[in-house]
Amino acid sequence: MTEEIIRTLAVDGLSYRYRVLPQPAPRTEPVVVLGGALQGMYGWPQMDEHLGPHADVVTADLPGMGGADPLPPGTRDDLLHAAVTGIIDDLGAERVNLFGFSYGASIAFGCARRAPGRIARLVLGGVPSHISEAQRGGWARAVGRLEAGDTEGLAALTAEALMCLDPERPVHRRDLALRYVRRSFVHALTHSPHAERSLRRALDHHPDFSGGLRGVPALVFAGEHDTVTSPQRQRAFAATIEGSRFLTIGESDHWVVLERPDDVADLVARFVTDRPLESAPALLPLAALPRPRTGTAGHALPRAGG
Repeated sequence: MTEEIIRTLAVDGLSYRYRVLPQPAPRTEPVVVLGGALQGMYGWPQMDEHLGPHADVVTADLPGMGGADPLPPGTRDDLLHAAVTGIIDDLGAERVNLFGFSYGASIAFGCARRAPGRIARLVLGGVPSHISEAQRGGWARAVGRLEAGDTEGLAALTAEALMCLDPERPVHRRDLALRYVRRSFVHALTHSPHAERSLRRALDHHPDFSGGLRGVPALVFAGEHDTVTSPQRQRAFAATIEGSRFLTIGESDHWVVLERPDDVADLVARFVTDRPLESAPALLPLAALPRPRTGTAGHALPRAGG
């Protein structure tokens, strides 16, 4: 198996790293993977497995994430967009495929709007395109547990707030995902010197999902029971991207990448290699997005796999 390469870069004096798993005979442009606020470059083994046979797989600790330097208070998203552009330049790639999930979706979307000519294809999942003030208030109360030194309490409340716990709505591997999310928050908050700052920044983050996008082939997907931003609202966001496709992955919520990791990775691999999405085992046929905006969409309700 090809050995990974780790590179260190800097933007505005902040050090950050990226990891690339090279593919000697790639079928498509490199795939750059951007995850959640506490999700670093070693959190995507399923992407290595499904995308590795087709392309260079690139994951990153951007400033404020993982082992990178923390972000100063008040840092604008432009700095993170510049950090991603720095990775593309350092790869020597004219264009890349860009995948962003949750918090990473806002960074990826901003990058595509900033430099659409550098993005061959765009995949966005769990897009937080609409967060209510009530949601922010609940998350702020959970983060407030840190002031009392209650890391376990914060992890439990945050995990539950980001997941669908309604027993009437089935979620694949719900209990396993809930335990994993809790442990991940505890580990990050006790081992990363700036995880708390990153979490608070994500809480206060108000990404701009307005304005649309054209000229970049795009796929947006959501978990069937996403309670952070509903699939209906994510579908409406996808409709602002010219020529986009929208898919719902069934029996999953905002943490679809944990509950159905192989289905998500397979879907991304199909899209970036221009293979039919309709034949993916977890998806139903695609249908049209609402007019007058341009696009096509699908609604998937898988009952097995993952």
